[in-house]
Amino acid sequence: MGPVYGAHLHKQATEDRRSNGPVVPSYPVTLTKPGFPIRAEDDQAPMSVIEDKSRLRMWARERRAAARHQAPTEAGERLRDNFVAAMGDMGVAAGVVSGYWPIADEIDVRPLMTRLLELGFACALPVVTAPGAPLSFRRWRPGAALVRGPFGTRHPEPGEPSLRPDIVLAPLLAFDDRGTRLGWGGGYYDRTIGALRRQGPVLTVGAAFAAQRVDAVPHAPNDRRLDWIVTEESWMRARP
Repeated sequence: MGPVYGAHLHKQATEDRRSNGPVVPSYPVTLTKPGFPIRAEDDQAPMSVIEDKSRLRMWARERRAAARHQAPTEAGERLRDNFVAAMGDMGVAAGVVSGYWPIADEIDVRPLMTRLLELGFACALPVVTAPGAPLSFRRWRPGAALVRGPFGTRHPEPGEPSLRPDIVLAPLLAFDDRGTRLGWGGGYYDRTIGALRRQGPVLTVGAAFAAQRVDAVPHAPNDRRLDWIVTEESWMRARP
């Protein structure tokens, strides 16, 4: 069972630390300031939600690191196979897929992107254009040159064409069964998903290790829930 964040935050984290699962820190912890501004939308959230998110980020970062260490070396390939198996349920047959170049302990979606190219999809990688702005997307192909972006990201060179994704694969620190996603607090994916949904249909899929699931991710008014979650173990449609 993943942790419940709120009134029982300290109790649940301590129980998780004593379990047979990955070792995670107990609370209280010293919070570190992220390397980019917290999004302005968080001003609309109660302080308790903001604080719970900060605490969960610290726990989830350690959890994800442990999950990556304990996961099979072919975790990315297993995620690929699960996504392909779920495509019928998702209603996915063709289109543009935005992936990401993994950093830190993020699960690797490059095997999936390569497979989708083989199936006739176009693939893109996100580009951070400015603080507070939605992500843009440039076409990606295996072997294409990449340039470094903010926060350790990598993306295609400016000469690659811009694409509007039909499917967004989103990295995350934690997720719950309702598709609530916890990221680093920059708000880039929330802004991007909101902007894409205003333009037209888009399918959003969280890519994660199964161990990143928690019972409830704190939710602020401008957070955008995901439609599906795919891990190295399974896939699921987010429940209402």
